Amino acid sequence: MGDLKDVNLDRPRWDQSTYFGRARHFFTVANPLNLRYTSRDLDKAKAIVENHRKGLPQQNALTLDELWKAKHIYDSAFHPVTGEKIFILGRMSAQVPMNMIITGNMMLFYKTTPAVVFWQWVNQSFNALVNYCNRSDSDMPVSQIASSYLIATSGAVGSAVALNRLVKKMPPLVGRFVPFAAVAAANCVNIPAMRKAELAEGIKVIDENNNVIGQSKVAALEATISVVISRVIMAAPSMAVTPLVLNSLEKRGVFRRKPYLQPVLGLGITGLILTFATPLACALFAQTAPIAVGKLEPEIQEKIKKISPSTKTLYYNKGL
Repeated sequence: MGDLKDVNLDRPRWDQSTYFGRARHFFTVANPLNLRYTSRDLDKAKAIVENHRKGLPQQNALTLDELWKAKHIYDSAFHPVTGEKIFILGRMSAQVPMNMIITGNMMLFYKTTPAVVFWQWVNQSFNALVNYCNRSDSDMPVSQIASSYLIATSGAVGSAVALNRLVKKMPPLVGRFVPFAAVAAANCVNIPAMRKAELAEGIKVIDENNNVIGQSKVAALEATISVVISRVIMAAPSMAVTPLVLNSLEKRGVFRRKPYLQPVLGLGITGLILTFATPLACALFAQTAPIAVGKLEPEIQEKIKKISPSTKTLYYNKGL
């Protein structure tokens, strides 16, 4: 146990300055199998992590792998800043199964307006939940959550319906890409809307010792942009490859002979791609992201000059 005292659980197990290290981290955090852990399992993992941070003895002796396993279980279910347990559907572990169902159905039922409206509404409702659960660190009043949700949902539904009407006279394959265009446009509205408080008030920036230096709107904007990019790229592979495969099979008459194959294949292909696309897209940007002091607000720069002139880089939690 003595060797474990030197393990810093405030940093991921793998080097986050490299894409490969970030990818390994997010493969553990976004693993759908994390959803199988019960509340008791999660609380046990939390106790292990908190005891280790405080230097307290563990209930049972742990190996290095067991300690990190507890930390990965903890990371999958608890907010990195507030430490609150995240609602199960808002966890990154739920991204693959939930998006497999939602994205798959958006691409299968894209021809009728009622279906487009329903699945875009479901998708934006889920996105709003995920965005709120994984926000950086600001509290949001219920009124703001409701207004942000309405803005994002109406924007997504409106975009999807308008695009669907626009491509009606185009080849069927073009229509299959409408859901992705609507999702990409909606992410550009939904995420900033749900993070309105952060953009207005800023998010915490910390030094390498986790000391809070101040609140930065610059960091909040950078965090929001990086999350928008990650989300769009996360959706792109499944929403680009699946339509191509389904359209090819449709042309060959496969679904006329076996219509049940279309939803099965659509959901299956989407789920398989998302299993890899979700953590790989999250890994594009570090969770605890560095930002140069020179880019931050003048008051933060002045504070750093007074307390630690040699510090050139601060950090913030970008959210997911």
